[in-house]
Amino acid sequence: MQKYLSILSELETQISEGQYRPGQKLPSVRRAAAMYGCSISTVLRAYAELEKRHAIYSVSQSGYYVVDRPKSEEDGSVHAMIDFSSASPDVNVFPYLDFQHCLNKAIDTYKYELFTYGDTEGMEKLRHTLVSHLAGNQVFTTVERTVVTAGAQQALEILAKMPFPGGKSIILVEQPSYNNYLKFLESEGFPVIGIARTAAGIDLQALEEQFQTGRIKFFYTMPRYHNPLGTSYSAEQRKAIANLATRYQVYIVEDDYMADLGEERGYDPIYAYNRSSHVVYLKSFSKIIFPGLRLGAVVLPERLLKTFQAYKSYGDTSLLSQAALEIYISNGMYERHKQKIYSQYDTRMQALNAAVRGYEGTGFIEAVPGDGGIYQLFKLPQTVNLERLIRRLKERNIHVVSGKLFYLSDYLMREKFIRISISRARLDQIEEGVRVIVEEVKREIGNLW
Repeated sequence: MQKYLSILSELETQISEGQYRPGQKLPSVRRAAAMYGCSISTVLRAYAELEKRHAIYSVSQSGYYVVDRPKSEEDGSVHAMIDFSSASPDVNVFPYLDFQHCLNKAIDTYKYELFTYGDTEGMEKLRHTLVSHLAGNQVFTTVERTVVTAGAQQALEILAKMPFPGGKSIILVEQPSYNNYLKFLESEGFPVIGIARTAAGIDLQALEEQFQTGRIKFFYTMPRYHNPLGTSYSAEQRKAIANLATRYQVYIVEDDYMADLGEERGYDPIYAYNRSSHVVYLKSFSKIIFPGLRLGAVVLPERLLKTFQAYKSYGDTSLLSQAALEIYISNGMYERHKQKIYSQYDTRMQALNAAVRGYEGTGFIEAVPGDGGIYQLFKLPQTVNLERLIRRLKERNIHVVSGKLFYLSDYLMREKFIRISISRARLDQIEEGVRVIVEEVKREIGNLW
């Protein structure tokens, strides 16, 4: 990445996070050059780009200042809202300029390839890049077994529709689990059953009993930074699930959609422990770059490859987006942006944990601490009316998601909770948001503080 782009990205983040307030003067050009270890012309280029974006303005013989936001933007309802509901990345950290550069570069580099129908499997150059990229997550595969999809959701839908070896039909899902997929499975009438998962993990004996029945087509799981729990399986649990898949010839669909939002070393997915090719591995890029990109990757066992390709049937993802992503990854931009996103989300999660600690033992909320990512679960007393609580929070501009959405409609062993996401909650809002939630829960159960 060119130095001025790095400076620009850092300044944009500092402005959006409030480190430079509206009307505040930025460091002088000379001082900024010393701070960033670059030339004055590099700083001037970054400042000029910020001016073009109306983020700063210059005053002759005085310097550069942060633009005052309009009152409607500073104090309006959108900014007063505390968004604990959204799973999308923070719009303030979208890599607009970098990705624009990659789009332009893609047009120059692949201009003759971009205006034809794409291959069903995806752009070959991108798949070669993905093979190297996935190896960093301990997913070792080949170009032939790697397929580009229109996000992880498309891969999940194809897997549900296509037949699997042995003619098994029942899809086993964790409870709670990814709400959009549960909704899809039920609306399409697929045979689906649930198995309980808690912050401690999964009952491996219960899982083995399900595998023993011989009816399970595949087991859908999110081992890392589970949605909505926010927790991850231990290495022992991941190994055990891989071994059960081999023993009973059951396929695992491993949705590692947040693989890039962790900093742990030596994390091996279930895929890495399975030696019998019974794991389908899914990777999404929307949580790191931006949702509208709609690009994901699936690594398939050889026995499923032809059937999956037949159900996918045509190249349905933008070749321009694929080419730009290939450049974005191969030039190291993705890795740098990943670290930036992780750092911001980790800071917000620490702030959430600190805010919750003040209410430990009160009986109003019980936070289930996650292992990273963006989610945390607030368990609630059984006496709380969940719908009324969420409505009252919304009236106070606090948006959360009901735990009811993450269960199959006929699954009865539900916990009462709200899911908290920190991806779009500003750092300075988190403590206030937790305080209001506790106030409304206290109001619901009728206790005095």
